[in-house]
Amino acid sequence: MIELTPFRKMQGLGNDFVVFDARERAIPMSGTRARAIADRHFGVGCDTLVLITPGTALVDAALRFFNADGGEVESCGNATRCIARVLMDERGLSRVKLGSRGGVLVCSDAGKGQVMVDVGIPKLEWNEIPLTEAVDTVKFPLPLEGTDLPAAAVLMGNPHCILFVDDIAQAPLTQLGPRIERHPLFPNRVNVEFAQVVDRNHIRMRVWERGIGMTLACGTGACATLVAASRRGLADRKAEVQLDGGPLMIEWLPDDHVMMTGPATLSFTGEIDLNQYGA
Repeated sequence: MIELTPFRKMQGLGNDFVVFDARERAIPMSGTRARAIADRHFGVGCDTLVLITPGTALVDAALRFFNADGGEVESCGNATRCIARVLMDERGLSRVKLGSRGGVLVCSDAGKGQVMVDVGIPKLEWNEIPLTEAVDTVKFPLPLEGTDLPAAAVLMGNPHCILFVDDIAQAPLTQLGPRIERHPLFPNRVNVEFAQVVDRNHIRMRVWERGIGMTLACGTGACATLVAASRRGLADRKAEVQLDGGPLMIEWLPDDHVMMTGPATLSFTGEIDLNQYGA
């Protein structure tokens, strides 16, 4: 007898997710199964698969994130907004706390379909990100062979490498993205952002995500980019970050917490037989 498991397909600025609710019953998930479900030709198709797992005394629910290659990662800002929207609507709340390997994320209803997430305090020291060399993460450039673009590193839930360009349309996303993702400087691999500072309150950004490739948006990447730009004096501590899928408002508060505000959308719901996608 076939047992079907319900799921939600959600997206934030085109960064899309298959979401399973494992709060009431366990849903076995492996990297192999996640990769098969994420496949856009033979599975449901998504950038990241998300499991909502039971909460604790400290959080309303805990989240696990599997990127399209099946690798489990620490955090996903856009997916967190989507899950927060689900839980707030479900319980009639205006605020929820979500746990992840990247830390506890406090999410609030920002009105007009927007969700604000306190993504936490960025980690900026080389051994926190981590890097394999003791590098000053403020001074450009990072020691990356094959490019002289100014580059910075930030841990914002996930590790990020931000490269600043004069013209985002000419950014070598598909050339440098996969090379830097697996550069020896980043032992856990890294998300790669290309950013053009338009003015002190506007940044244009494109992203190559580890384990996925090019995506239309990356929430933690937008946060890391604003932090890196602000540290170098290129931007103020509050700016709109325009991604391929649309804008996010990012603010680095005086207490060093980074706030991200953007949309969360349910695309459709469905049911699948998990056994078709491996163990």
